Amino acid sequence: MTPLLAFIAYCVAFPSPISQQSSDIVIADFEGTTYAPWTTTGTAFGPGPAQGTLPGQMAVGGYKGKGLVNSYYGGDGSTGTLASPTFKIERGYIAFLIGGGKDPLKTCMNLLVEGKVVRTSTGPNDQPGGSENLAPDSWDVREFVGKTAVIQIVDQATGGWGHINVDHILLTNRKPPSIIMNSSRTITLTSPYLNFPVKTAGPKRQMTVAIEGQPPRSFDIELADGKPDWWAFMDIGPFKGSKATITVDKLSDDSMGLKSIDQSNQIKGAETLYREKFRPQFHFSPRRGWNNDPNGLVFHDGEYHLFFQHNPYGWGWGNMHWGHAVSSDLMHWHELPVALYPDSHGTMFSGSAVVDETNSAGFQTGKEKAMVTIFTAAGKPFTQGIAYSNDRGRTWTKFEGNPVLSHIAGENRDPKVIWYAPEKKWVMALYLDGNDYALFTSKNLKHWEKMSDVHLANASECPEFFEIPVEGQRGETRWVFYGGNGLYSIGKFDGTTFTSESGPHTMHHGNNWYASQTYNGIPKQDGRRILIPWATQETRDMPFNQMMGTPVELTLHQTDEGLRLFAVPVRELVGLRKKEQIVAAQTIHPGENPLHQLHGELIDMTVEIRCGDASELNFNLRGTIVHYNVAQQELTCGDSKAALKTANGIVQLRFLVDRTSLDIFGQNGQVYMPRGAIAPLENHTLGISVMGGKAELISCHVCELKSAWEGAK
Repeated sequence: MTPLLAFIAYCVAFPSPISQQSSDIVIADFEGTTYAPWTTTGTAFGPGPAQGTLPGQMAVGGYKGKGLVNSYYGGDGSTGTLASPTFKIERGYIAFLIGGGKDPLKTCMNLLVEGKVVRTSTGPNDQPGGSENLAPDSWDVREFVGKTAVIQIVDQATGGWGHINVDHILLTNRKPPSIIMNSSRTITLTSPYLNFPVKTAGPKRQMTVAIEGQPPRSFDIELADGKPDWWAFMDIGPFKGSKATITVDKLSDDSMGLKSIDQSNQIKGAETLYREKFRPQFHFSPRRGWNNDPNGLVFHDGEYHLFFQHNPYGWGWGNMHWGHAVSSDLMHWHELPVALYPDSHGTMFSGSAVVDETNSAGFQTGKEKAMVTIFTAAGKPFTQGIAYSNDRGRTWTKFEGNPVLSHIAGENRDPKVIWYAPEKKWVMALYLDGNDYALFTSKNLKHWEKMSDVHLANASECPEFFEIPVEGQRGETRWVFYGGNGLYSIGKFDGTTFTSESGPHTMHHGNNWYASQTYNGIPKQDGRRILIPWATQETRDMPFNQMMGTPVELTLHQTDEGLRLFAVPVRELVGLRKKEQIVAAQTIHPGENPLHQLHGELIDMTVEIRCGDASELNFNLRGTIVHYNVAQQELTCGDSKAALKTANGIVQLRFLVDRTSLDIFGQNGQVYMPRGAIAPLENHTLGISVMGGKAELISCHVCELKSAWEGAK
């Protein structure tokens, strides 16, 4: 027998521990209702595998199946461990999915062999923001084949990112792709846009784009290794001819992510822009990426400016920039380049904007009045900064003396600044911590002094503060102070202290409203107090996520319960009407639908009904049902409820139906109920019905609306 044949015979008779079996061995997939036979200590891991995202947690993605290890049970303050039974290492590698906190001692997964930690992995996060997405990771364990081991998952951290996510642990002989650290490529910029391939819920990578002569732009991105779900973009037009170096912190050696980044004259996917199936058609949403809080609402030189919390490079929250759009009518929006980028002070959290009519800050350089934004820099610690523009908000320069207000308490944030004319000074309302806010003053927007504290029970961040007339009482005004959830107090302001007279009251009764802001700078001849909220409805499988709510006008009325805010859609909405149908006044009997011949996709409908002896009124709006209980005088949609009294037996309602929302206004704005509602694409039906007796339809106007995006680029 030759030496080669002898070697082959030996290998057949005595196969290696690694090669004798090739199939993977699942150590744990966490699809059961309990962790057994794994053992736990503490409370962080809960009674069993989590079914995705836990209460109070950012959306978790990237795991397999329905269950995973998620130690956010009870929040970041809980601690504990989770340990596997002893198992034999029978393959050359252990592969798994991992996310959460980045602490190799306190938020980690360990491999113990003979009681000693021989391998450790963590999630990617140790800074505010980040992502809950799990990413593939692995250990080379060929040196331990044949030995017994234990996997231990640890959560001993209690601060931010004090938790760990793990799923799908398996033994395998397939060598996972190698990880290349800080991979980069350099390109010459020749086009207006740089396009990045994104895989929603994929692993997040840290990317840096360094353009010569410019501060580097760093951000997290779910960079697609293969075919992307959508393309994010960066405006690079001003840097034409410059070289850009793009660096990714870690990539597998088979990833096409970095290689796929390219330039173009328009953003990739622009052929379907604003026509995507779940794109809101008369609410603002960004071209790409995530949006939340409206920021810097200010009217200037014929334009309504809408800045907004924006992640240009991801479907979920993170990378907070200030996006920017303008409109002449609050309906047709033109999105401009990003106004504020993260800097050395932190990411750009919420704030406000003003027009400095008196040039108090000294930023004005020509005839154009300077616009000034006041924002939170969410670094360590949170501080407040300003930026200015002398070209109607098209370009922005950050003040070199930032921060203009140093850290006060907690995560102090979300400055709302107004001009207080009686004393010719600026006033800032700032969230401090818990239910506590404070008022500050400045003569020049650069130097701020604290005036007084404001306490608003059960409120939350994002303060708003303004004066508003009392309807029907000439010369009578009140001041309104509210937080992000819309709970508001009504009172008086003497230039130093806000004194509450009543509240907190509920501004809205829906589930699609948060962190609203009202406009500064509305001309006196207009006099309206215009509000835009963040509408929090998710838009899954889209290259954008979230939107702004319908712009509404606030007015203050005396009611049986005292002074209360009313909200109605701004009058500019009628400009989108393309067809109006008036339904004849008639008696409605049970089983009848006076709208049975009507249908539509985008709807503005107003009805007045004398309830008569009906016990309930029902409205079908493309499959979303709204109920009015006559006896209880209560309006209901899904889990949203509001008391709504009839007026002489008559109820008046207005409904705005978009692709992902339903806004309900009762009794001319006394009740305001914004709802998230994704209407079935094929359902365009409308209906009114009664129960328990007949009712009288006094009037019904059904207006079909056209898309505000028609002709948009």
